[in-house]
Amino acid sequence: MISDIKVHTATHLDDAYSWLAEYGDKGKVLAGGTDLMVYLNAKSFIAPAYLDIWRLNELRFVREDGDFIVLGAMSTYTDIIESPVIRQYAPILVDAAKTVGAAQIQNRGTIGGNIVNASPAGDTLPVFAVFDAELEIGSSRGTRTVPFNEFYTGYRKTVLKPDELLLSVRLNKKNFLNHQSFRKVGTRRAQAISKVVIAINSTTQSGKIDSIKIGIGSVAPTVIRASKTESFLLDQTINQASLSEASKLLKDDISPIDDIRSTARYRTTVASNILRRILMNLAEESR
Repeated sequence: MISDIKVHTATHLDDAYSWLAEYGDKGKVLAGGTDLMVYLNAKSFIAPAYLDIWRLNELRFVREDGDFIVLGAMSTYTDIIESPVIRQYAPILVDAAKTVGAAQIQNRGTIGGNIVNASPAGDTLPVFAVFDAELEIGSSRGTRTVPFNEFYTGYRKTVLKPDELLLSVRLNKKNFLNHQSFRKVGTRRAQAISKVVIAINSTTQSGKIDSIKIGIGSVAPTVIRASKTESFLLDQTINQASLSEASKLLKDDISPIDDIRSTARYRTTVASNILRRILMNLAEESR
């Protein structure tokens, strides 16, 4: 059977921009394909034309740029896992990349695809949330920068325009705090979509929390920052009273649902338990 799906392979950025300008929202971008191929097999998300950007090597890099670490959108999870600079400054990004599928998926899946796919269960997304990442977006009209925490507008929705392509992720080194923690809970220990995924980026001083950022996935239509919980924990000493109050506030920050993978009650309980455990570990490390 001959497929009538059109696929254009771009080998340089201007070529990709031209295709996007022509097809816009009538086409779809294919990066690593680890998500899109699943949808195609299920006969969902079918489009008349696809732009294959796997050969856009100009978007495949991990490098230091002054005060920033920059990840090209076509960087794979394996690229992140093996990057000395990421292991040095952002070890929880390595932790998150290691939880994505098996080696085959890590070799093929891209960081740009994980971001643009816009699944609230994306394993790396809470990490980018707590690092206050910046996204560089380009088109034939030029480039622009969007804060990661302003990129998602709803479930599977982003500010990306039909003719735009995610180019890179910029991480400011000043946002890498002393204590970084990542936890993922799934049906299995490996190769599972997350039921709850949390990243925490924090510092302590004189036994109190000096700065804290909490990113959570799979508990809302998009990845979120637990802003009420963060505000409360600032300048707090970690003890039973502050842990109990933080757990209560976290329930106000999140809005999980029942779905095929879990229940809202389970997600709320697990998110609270993970937060308490990480904070207790933080208190131990601060002594």
